[in-house]
Amino acid sequence: MANLKTTVSFEQSFKNIDNILHTDSGCGTELDYVEQTSWILFLKYLDDLEESKKTEAALAGKSYEYILSPVYRWNSWACPKIFDSKLDHNKALDGDDLKEFVNGDLFNYLKKFKADDPDTIIYKIGEIFHELKNKISSGYKLREILNIVDGMHFRLHEEKHELSHLYESKIKNMGNAGRNGGEYYTPRPLIKTIVKVVAPKIGDTIYDGACGSAGFLVEAYNYLTQNQSQLSSSQMEKLQTKTFYGKEIKSLAYIIGIMNMILHGIEAPNIEHVNTLAKNINDIEEKHRYDIVLANPPFGAGIGREIQQNFPIKTGETAFLFLQHFIKILRAGGKAGIVIKNTFLSNTDNASVSLRKLLLENCNLHTVLDLPGGAFQGAGVKTVVLFFEKGAPTKKVWYYQLNLARNLGKGNPLNEIDLAEFVELQKIRSDSGNSWSIDICNIDQKTFDLSVKNPNREDNKKTREPGNITKEIQELDATSSDIIKKISNLISQENNETY
Repeated sequence: MANLKTTVSFEQSFKNIDNILHTDSGCGTELDYVEQTSWILFLKYLDDLEESKKTEAALAGKSYEYILSPVYRWNSWACPKIFDSKLDHNKALDGDDLKEFVNGDLFNYLKKFKADDPDTIIYKIGEIFHELKNKISSGYKLREILNIVDGMHFRLHEEKHELSHLYESKIKNMGNAGRNGGEYYTPRPLIKTIVKVVAPKIGDTIYDGACGSAGFLVEAYNYLTQNQSQLSSSQMEKLQTKTFYGKEIKSLAYIIGIMNMILHGIEAPNIEHVNTLAKNINDIEEKHRYDIVLANPPFGAGIGREIQQNFPIKTGETAFLFLQHFIKILRAGGKAGIVIKNTFLSNTDNASVSLRKLLLENCNLHTVLDLPGGAFQGAGVKTVVLFFEKGAPTKKVWYYQLNLARNLGKGNPLNEIDLAEFVELQKIRSDSGNSWSIDICNIDQKTFDLSVKNPNREDNKKTREPGNITKEIQELDATSSDIIKKISNLISQENNETY
């Protein structure tokens, strides 16, 4: 009952905040709502985190040193209290005074934290507020939002769990509000499935070079902490500091990614705000490599020649450059689960053929998951997931074609049940009505075509020869011509009879 109460309370609070932002002239889209809610939530979460650490230190007979100076702590500027925990209206800033303090003093103070050690939460605070700005134009509306967030508490495990769950929902809405839903949000059932198949373990380094809102890293963390009580303190320390790594070029996605990881329990995320493709992959050394790569790189053409020079296979397709990067940055014996456009498997241009050849010769592409259209809301392309291990060439590829009895869309999103058969069959790579294997020696050794052609489907079995198709077209044309002549004759007879 307590969990349900917390969920309902948090949900209503998020709705109330959105309603306020909807009436503010500085926030016009769902992207703005998430961004502005995020920095306020983060500061409240940070305050609760500091209070929890202070309590833990006291129980251990130690003192705790706060990260923030007294004047910049939540209970000083956001919601100062009187003795009965009610808002002290005499001390609480409002209107223009509040707006000026936030835009000037608060943000400038927090930006300076970027000078600290990059591996600390202090540095991440500086990163966040160096990139963000307050867009809420009304100080009075900001006061309303602060009061709502003040009523949300994130000290208990259940509260943190519900916050992270609802925050994911907001990120999903943000993705749907963008031009491309997949840019900000990869369906969580798909991410969870990819993580299950790749199966990272404690001690692995896990990397996403196009991490967006950090969905893959968060779900990998959840996967590794499912039996949290069994993890030692050293294992938890490794998870916190030396397991998850990401890169993201877009400012908003970068900020949301950091906050998403912190709200899920990773206090100092190793996410860099950089253009992953700007580094020449020949400069990647063994010390830069990772055990696991999980990613849904952006799709689209238009990459300039200066970036293409960083890759042996030149192409303007973003995802193809990322795939080269992922292959290079994976350690020998490392594993990957990568989402990519399904046309990668069959395109006949030189770059696509060369990239397939590179993948097959350097990695064991053991599994291809073929997803139906609509798996990514707002994205107008079909996708596949490539599962491979680096270090040995591919000999056999196991395919699974996800065939659903419904069309996917906003009202019918992809779910984990849809993918359950795939997960089970993939363990032994078993053949079924939806799955089959091909030997690499049997594919065209010039094109390396890996197209999804389910031999169990009638529409793939009945492949017709071009000559037969041409002959049938000619026969249909002749039949059509005869029919047109007969109709013309009938019309002529009718006209003659009329006259």
